[in-house]
Amino acid sequence: MDIPGNPFNPSSTALISPFEALAASLSRRPDTTHFAEQAEPALEEQEDQPTSADRLFHAVMGRFTAGISPASLALAYADWSLHLSQSPGKQQILVEKAMRKFVRLALYVVRNLTEPECDPCIQPLIQDRRFRAEQWQHWPFCLIYQSFLLHQQWWHNATTGIGGMSQHHQQVVSFTARQLLDMLSPVNFIATNPEVLDATARESGQNLLRGMQYLIEDWERSVGGKPPVGSQQFRPGHEVAITPGQVIYRNRLIELIQYAPQTRDAFQQPVLIVPAWIMKYYILDLSPHNSLVNYLVRRGHTVYMISWRNPGPEERDMGMDDYLHRGLLDALHQVCSREPDQQVNAVGYCLGGTLLAIAAAWLSQQHQKKLASLTLLAAQTDFSEAGELRLFIDDSQLDYLDDIMWNQGYLDNRQMAGAFQLLRSRDLIWSRMVNQYLLGQRENLTDLMAWNADATRMPYRMQSEYLRQLFLNNDLFAGRFKVGGRPLALGDIRIPSFVVATEADHVAPWRSVYKLNLAIGADLTFLLTSGGHNAGITSEPGHPRRRYRVGLCPHGENYIDPDRWLQTTPVKEGSWWPAWAKWLEQGQKKRPSRPIDFSHAAGLPAAPGEYVLQI
Repeated sequence: MDIPGNPFNPSSTALISPFEALAASLSRRPDTTHFAEQAEPALEEQEDQPTSADRLFHAVMGRFTAGISPASLALAYADWSLHLSQSPGKQQILVEKAMRKFVRLALYVVRNLTEPECDPCIQPLIQDRRFRAEQWQHWPFCLIYQSFLLHQQWWHNATTGIGGMSQHHQQVVSFTARQLLDMLSPVNFIATNPEVLDATARESGQNLLRGMQYLIEDWERSVGGKPPVGSQQFRPGHEVAITPGQVIYRNRLIELIQYAPQTRDAFQQPVLIVPAWIMKYYILDLSPHNSLVNYLVRRGHTVYMISWRNPGPEERDMGMDDYLHRGLLDALHQVCSREPDQQVNAVGYCLGGTLLAIAAAWLSQQHQKKLASLTLLAAQTDFSEAGELRLFIDDSQLDYLDDIMWNQGYLDNRQMAGAFQLLRSRDLIWSRMVNQYLLGQRENLTDLMAWNADATRMPYRMQSEYLRQLFLNNDLFAGRFKVGGRPLALGDIRIPSFVVATEADHVAPWRSVYKLNLAIGADLTFLLTSGGHNAGITSEPGHPRRRYRVGLCPHGENYIDPDRWLQTTPVKEGSWWPAWAKWLEQGQKKRPSRPIDFSHAAGLPAAPGEYVLQI
């Protein structure tokens, strides 16, 4: 903006010296005599904002640190080293443990020389499958992996149980140590991995040649921003996301899909599904056999689905309020206008479930009775026990991440995917590298794996608000999260609710999901199913080795803690889908199915729409 008389404005008609400009400025003040007395308190209260230079520096550094704040790691390790240095008792224990482990290993070596079939001196954890092959039980590889496991156990002892250290810093240090040890595991190196050595001898090195070709191909695809090998077999609208339907509404943020009826009669209350915006919506409409949408439509439900836009730099200022009003509530309004006099059964998955809980509390606050029921799938409302994902959440880390997003306008999907892979690096990074690049065995991509690689970006403002208000400050569960200037309370939700959690969820741990029972003001049916965050939800009938527990938590009765609930709730075999569908359909009447109304869908595409195809 041009300021008249600005000496630094090249378009100014009068060029004056900086001293003259300052004198003129002071002369215009009503009382320059008391200027210092009046201005100093205001200046003391003013908080300096980060400069563009600081933000740009952090954004550039983020390219080399994978988005991890060096200051956050330094603070954690400073906390660890300082408290450990002032804990002589802990140091003594660590020395004693090191000596005992050395003696155990030495005795094992001597015993193994005379009894090759003797029991190992340390067993891997149940979830650690790296050393199960027979080759690891023979000399010298048995000694190598036993020594590694003892080192791993000692470092766990060294990074935990230190008095005075903050829990967050302890988790960060322990997690980092575990990551470094997993990287240095004997499994990852040709000379210390007997399975790789056997394959190399058996195939005359062809496995390593194939692995090198796979590595070059994957590197080229990663640099070029292309999806992984095999993704072309699972294209939305062709092999996945093929349940027939039509986009009936579109705005800048969402496309709303209505699916075509497949039964003569349909249940009166429609179903609106709110997926997470961190990934594409078709996790709930994969292949026909494991599509939750297809399952519901075939049972006679009228199903609507939100498909989120993949945002770019131009959407940088879209916040949580936009995702609530221009996303979920706009979609709900469209469903209600097409299904008059009917309440909606709303279903939210992951972040979509968190947003749906916010919307349900807001609708109750506004005395709008648009929802008949609430179903949350692997969705958190309390973030105080959000698992190892909280390792990436502290003030230093979020400030660093803010600056990276400020520079880009969004959080890149690869940056977010890297954080999730680190949570399970042993399975998602190192074991895959060994199988593909050392053993030369390409992993066959599944529809779920292809979907997992089809990530989206996060707008700068929305991601910053979400991480700070929900993850860092836990505002929603504490009743501090505001919509329209008014705080929301989850206790205002007074509609029947069905909450699904998964046993092996590393994103939304099931005990954290269960805590909604402490806040909601209605009966809550809680279901715990086997599997992880994604595979546990896409658990169709007929899926092998699936089980679940389900129980009612009536509002107003005494609280049952999650561990006691786990012990007292019987296990049922099979998919959880039929149990939920039965709950959803109870008390509902049916009417003749109605075709999709195309009167307001002119020019809009058929399902899966266009937003899901954005790269």
